[in-house]
Amino acid sequence: MAQAPGNRPLSPHLQIWRWGPAMLVSILHRVTGNGLAFAGIGLLLWWIGALAGGPASYQSFLDWVWLGTGGGLQVLTALLGKIVLVGLTWAFFQHLATGVRHLVLDIGAGYELDANARWSSFTLLFSVAATAFFWAFVLLR
Repeated sequence: MAQAPGNRPLSPHLQIWRWGPAMLVSILHRVTGNGLAFAGIGLLLWWIGALAGGPASYQSFLDWVWLGTGGGLQVLTALLGKIVLVGLTWAFFQHLATGVRHLVLDIGAGYELDANARWSSFTLLFSVAATAFFWAFVLLR
């Protein structure tokens, strides 16, 4: 008869695996996808509704999300709106870079450990740099 396992886990889990860039990027791909799906679509629908509602509606959207000219609560929501917009921008670029990485993996390239770690690290660096360049372009225009 086979011996029953002692305190060993039946399957690998996060305490067993040694963390690496590929694991982080894989988890971030799921997180950014969900963030874009839920927070991004909500903000996008609010923005489109404000555009369709006319100039007063769009100005109200800008006051709550970006400008905070109404004072009080609008100042706080404008600060949070800027944080959310920067976060969504980073999530977009991270999800995009990881999607390209997955496309490369799907064609059969990049499975070597060094190449996989390098591409994973590159996606993280790319997303931060692209977010910084995007917001520099938007704010310095």
